[in-house]
Amino acid sequence: MVFQNIRNLREDNDYKQKDVAKYLNVSQNTYSQYETGVIELTASTLIKLAKLYNVSVDYLLGLTDKQ
Repeated sequence: MVFQNIRNLREDNDYKQKDVAKYLNVSQNTYSQYETGVIELTASTLIKLAKLYNVSVDYLLGLTDKQ
């Protein structure tokens, strides 16, 4: 699941939700809802997260295990 991957990456990189939310220019609450799957990620948000974590969008989407 996408939301599990973004949470794991955030925790692995020692970021807080508010840090990633600021990077994405969204509220911490909105980012929290991305992580829990309440709100679906847009394509532009997926690309920003892939750049932040230096992983592929396919990895974020769970289409591959290779980062």
